Formats: sequence, C-alpha cells, structure tokens
Amino acid sequence: MTAARLLRTAALAAVPALVAAHAAPVVSTFGPLRNRAMPRLAGRGRPDHIALTFDDGPDPLSTPHFLRLLAERRVRATFFLLGREARRSPGLVREIAAAGHEIGVHGWRHRPLLLCGPRATYDDFARARDTVADITGSMPTLFRPPYGVMSTAAHLAARRLGLTPVLWTCWGEDWTARATPESVHRTVEAGLDGGGTILLHDSDCTSAPGAWRSALGALPLILDTCGERGYEVGRLYDHGRPQPA
Repeated sequence: MTAARLLRTAALAAVPALVAAHAAPVVSTFGPLRNRAMPRLAGRGRPDHIALTFDDGPDPLSTPHFLRLLAERRVRATFFLLGREARRSPGLVREIAAAGHEIGVHGWRHRPLLLCGPRATYDDFARARDTVADITGSMPTLFRPPYGVMSTAAHLAARRLGLTPVLWTCWGEDWTARATPESVHRTVEAGLDGGGTILLHDSDCTSAPGAWRSALGALPLILDTCGERGYEVGRLYDHGRPQPA
C-alpha cells in the first residue's frame, strides 16, 4: 500500500470520530437533561427570578408590540437578535437597548450549526456580534444558537468571541401555525419554576406567518402567572448565579 493510500485510508477512518466530536454537544438540546446537568447553559438563576427571553428579532412589524407591552408592565427582557435582521432595522435595535432590555446574538442568520464548520461558525457569530455592537455601542456577551442546537465548533467560537451560550428551561412552542395565546401560556406554565428561563419569539421570520401574535397574546398571562407565584421577571443580566434544577 502506498503512503498516499495509507493517508487516505486513515483520513476516511477518522471522519466518523470527527463528526461525532463536532455533534457531541447536541445532547444539550434534550431539555430534561440540560435542566438537570447543565444549569448554566439552561439559564438557571436565583430561585425567586424568571428570565424572559425572545428570539429571532428584531422585526419592525412585531417587535414594537412586545416593547410596548413590556413597557406597560415595567418588565425588561433579553432579546437574542439575528444579525441580518438587526442590520435591516438598526433603529429598532437601538430602541430595544434604550428601553433597558438586554441584547444577545442569535447568529447572523438562522442556520443549523451542525451543518457549519469551525470557520463558518466563527464568522457567523463574529458578524452578528460586531453588527449589534456597531449599532448599540455595546458588545454583546450572550449567545443563543438557532434551534437550541450547539456544536463543538459553536462552543469554541463563542469562547473566542467572549460570548456565553444560554438556552432555556421552558418555552411556549409559539412558532407553529396552530399555536394560540392559551396554548403558549399552558406550555410555558407546565415547565415554569423559580430560576428558570422562558423562550418566546418576537418575530415570525423563521416561524409560521403571524405566529408572533400567539406569543404576544400569551405574554400578559405568563407575567400574571409569574406574579401569582411570587417570581420577579427580568433579564438574564438580573438572573443571578445559576442554581441546580
């Protein structure tokens, strides 16, 4: 066997191991496991607090409705923005920041990270981070992966860029065409506990058309439920140190 053939054979043999290493962090997508074993990644905080987070914005059609409702309720939240959408609506990004909300990044566009190599992953994160920083004058420090799916390349890129990945402990399943304010509230309520992080969407750019209305309609119900249970609702910045589930 020639040296070239030996190298080719060795390289092919190594491919499954490399793919497995790249995809290993996908286990964190499984909510019950993440909530128990990975409190920091799950967004666990102090037990009297709930972190309220939104993904996929900013959207000039829908995000302002969420901002008005949050202002009326005197609640601040964390918005994970897509870099591409932020570039399209810089004024709205500045409005989110001016209202006291926290801004993290959700990547440049909503791409599954398992399909991206290390260089593409780094470039995607960096472009989103730098775009938000240029608009707001403040460097984001939080990152949420599209679909909540991490990869080894994503962890390494986030570390190099000073970004902390944060997922969630409960969500509203508000991205589907069949979602209603009542269904979103029920789904969040079923997983709601002190120190948790809620995921909702203030945009339908990756969801069923108009799906954001179900999240908006559910939001007062969710805030009322949190209040009834004695939970303060706010940003991840206010969430405190991670607590075990």
